Amino acid sequence: MKIVDLSHLMNVHTPGWVGYAGNKMYYAQNLQTKMIVAQRIDTALHVGTHIDGAMHGTDGMGDMASYPLDYLVGPGAVVDVSEHMDDWAVITPEMIEKAPVEVKEGDILIIHTGWHRYWEGQPQQDLVRYFCMHPGGGIELLDWMIQKKIKWFGIDCGSGDHAMNTSIRHMRPDLAARFEKKVGKSCDEFFGEYTYTHKKSGREVTENIFPFHSYAFQEGLIHAENVGGDIEKMLNQRAVIGAFPWRYEGLEACPCRIVCFQGMDESVEAVGDVAKAIMGPRRIASGVSTGGPDGR
Repeated sequence: MKIVDLSHLMNVHTPGWVGYAGNKMYYAQNLQTKMIVAQRIDTALHVGTHIDGAMHGTDGMGDMASYPLDYLVGPGAVVDVSEHMDDWAVITPEMIEKAPVEVKEGDILIIHTGWHRYWEGQPQQDLVRYFCMHPGGGIELLDWMIQKKIKWFGIDCGSGDHAMNTSIRHMRPDLAARFEKKVGKSCDEFFGEYTYTHKKSGREVTENIFPFHSYAFQEGLIHAENVGGDIEKMLNQRAVIGAFPWRYEGLEACPCRIVCFQGMDESVEAVGDVAKAIMGPRRIASGVSTGGPDGR
């Protein structure tokens, strides 16, 4: 079996998403005074390579402890679309389907745009370009993923959504103006609105940003952001892919390791209540657990 790590190194310089704090690390005690070193870290949950739970973008579902291991770990593909990418490029289903690797129904999907080369500490580091000018998909790609029953996807960019289909368009109007000049339309016109039915209340929701958060999350399609590490060793290859966040109840997201395992059977089964995210009496009614991919 071969193991390839798709996770970025974290340290005090690791940037959070636009507007989010980065990391603080300090010594709570040291060898000189206590004979044991102990440290503390203060971090946002969206720093470095991390996975978003559905709770991050929708109501009442999908905290980190609710995802069983056979949801977080399973067969999948790393698809290279970098040849089609430039600043603010739009990723389409056709780009993924034409790649020389099969994406099967129910897979975990990792999308390689090449944007990881602009990450902190890389020779081509450019954090404005990384966070504010990265590619992403639109509703067409989201619908394709849902129809394909993709378990979750990861991307080597700052967001699972296109940079200009997030609140960055409001935080950086100068860059939004450059994007609009490039495409010849306003952001609102280019991306359009999308409508879905709220799973809990039945309300019809119409939004114009964050479809891969608001709409996708309530459908059980979550994603990992800032994928990187040795991703280039896995381009257009299949593997068993795993994301390993903390098993922490109530977290809406979490830094994690994302790893590809090659040379093993693609069949994955969660064994035991812990692996299946069955939480015990607090979270069980009439013998039915509230754990699972959608947190319901």
